[in-house]
Amino acid sequence: MQIKHLIVFALVGIVALLGFNLVNGYQHDKNREIVNSRTSTAGLDTDKAVSGSENIASKPLGEQPKAILDDATSKIDQAEQTDQARLAQMSSNIQ
Repeated sequence: MQIKHLIVFALVGIVALLGFNLVNGYQHDKNREIVNSRTSTAGLDTDKAVSGSENIASKPLGEQPKAILDDATSKIDQAEQTDQARLAQMSSNIQ
């Protein structure tokens, strides 16, 4: 009789974990879609990023490290400007 109870308990546990996994996976996918939609509306252009990497690859080998650093610096500056704009927008909404 104890083995029967253990098997039933294990099956109930497995079903509960599967249900939790399905719910959690759905929420994770939904959150990922929200993040992707926010990123696409933030003005990030993937075509521009691809063309930037193509420009770096077309440079001579000696100039590529500098081009990579310049590209990274410009992306960091753009991200900081976006953050500052969002902070300004949030502070104006609060007031």
